[in-house]
Amino acid sequence: MSGKLFLVPTPIGNLEDMTFRAVRILKEVDLILAEDTRTSAPLLKHFGIDKKIFSHHQHNEHKSVTEVIRFLKEGKQIALISDAGTPAISDPGFLLVREAIRNEIPLECLPGPTAFVPALVDSGLAADRFTFEGFLPVKKGRQTRMKELTNETRTMIFYESPHRLLKTLDELGQYLGTGRQASVSRELSKMFEETVRGTLEEIKLYFETHTLKGEIVICVAGK
Repeated sequence: MSGKLFLVPTPIGNLEDMTFRAVRILKEVDLILAEDTRTSAPLLKHFGIDKKIFSHHQHNEHKSVTEVIRFLKEGKQIALISDAGTPAISDPGFLLVREAIRNEIPLECLPGPTAFVPALVDSGLAADRFTFEGFLPVKKGRQTRMKELTNETRTMIFYESPHRLLKTLDELGQYLGTGRQASVSRELSKMFEETVRGTLEEIKLYFETHTLKGEIVICVAGK
């Protein structure tokens, strides 16, 4: 009898966002796959979870999927967690989920934290229809993606790193118009959580003279 794969979201900052169910599952499984074991270790220790942890990240997931599927076929109960948020949402997980489905292995994805939902709601922009773009291509395909978004009518959501934020805001302004309404949220659920709203130009000017740290979510109004 095959085992089961659990996808377990972890807090994006505030440990109080960890659910009772997530803690129970992580305590019950045979082993845990973590994006970065060094990042996950303090979280697991905080909740008294003492399990074998194996690395499963973007640089080794193609290689590790085969072994994980073998463990599952042997009857192992396995949980996958990322550094923060829900696995497979701009984090490793898709390849493993696809292979588990192909091999008819049971899956269970727990509901839980993901950064773009609170950022979207907090933006004040239309949330009835939206498109999640994740990280824009760094080089190849970046301009093509930008051009494709010029006619997008839904609210657009992007993830971005601090050192690329100003460049991305500038480029979005070039393609969508500097007067397009937007918001930038950073450090969500943490002590220094901040959401800045305004036009793309106003937000860019703000962050040119303010702190640029933490995970960042950009929301931009549709056309």
